[in-house]
Amino acid sequence: MSTSFHLRSLGLALVLAGATGCSSPKTAIYEHENFDDSGTFSRSYPVSDIAACEAARRALLSQGYIITSSDPKLVVGNKSFQQTGETHMQISFNVVCADDGKGKNHSTIFANALQDRYALKKVNNSASLGVGVLGSVSMPIGSTDDSMVKVASETVSAPKFYERYFSLVDVFLPQEVKKAEHIPEQPKAELGVPEPKAVPAAEKVEAPKPEPELAAPAVSEPVAPPVEPAPIAPQQEPAAPTLPPPTEAIPPLPTPSQ
Repeated sequence: MSTSFHLRSLGLALVLAGATGCSSPKTAIYEHENFDDSGTFSRSYPVSDIAACEAARRALLSQGYIITSSDPKLVVGNKSFQQTGETHMQISFNVVCADDGKGKNHSTIFANALQDRYALKKVNNSASLGVGVLGSVSMPIGSTDDSMVKVASETVSAPKFYERYFSLVDVFLPQEVKKAEHIPEQPKAELGVPEPKAVPAAEKVEAPKPEPELAAPAVSEPVAPPVEPAPIAPQQEPAAPTLPPPTEAIPPLPTPSQ
């Protein structure tokens, strides 16, 4: 009896310990903010803050961003991406240019991108019919409205995304600054979206097939009339051969005796 009691007590203790572990609070997401100087969202440039923001604005314009706020030291731009028929994504780019205190021609660009996701939501609207005795009655007849609803919002933290942007800002710096700082000329890179895209297989381009030559039209020639067959003459049956007359007299046949 005592053994059974101890086993039940041990089982109850294990259950309580498991419940206590499950109910422990999870680590808040802000606990992962280290506030270290990783340099992902900032870059220093050997130009004034106004010139740096102008290069940042031109970099966004070259990628199809719509500039919604343009200040000498602040640039805000938006760009939309239609991923599927029912999902939509928008990136809001915020750029702040500040003097870093090292001189007139030294500034720092702080850039961050906010990614908003939208999904298609369908809402059914039913019609209401007012009846004097019964009151308002909802009828199944109605319409369906489609609208995009925000389902997620997150700050883009991919380092490569910002590296491509800051490299593009280098392209739009003044020429004399790039020569003085020995900044190499680079082709304009496309920012794209933060998520990696699947590169589609290169489509094979078929060589154009030569068009068949049209045959020259045949020259019409007079058609000879068909040759009529010769009439078939009726064949005569061969005449029966004529026997020579008998040379001896033929004796009469004997008569039967009576």
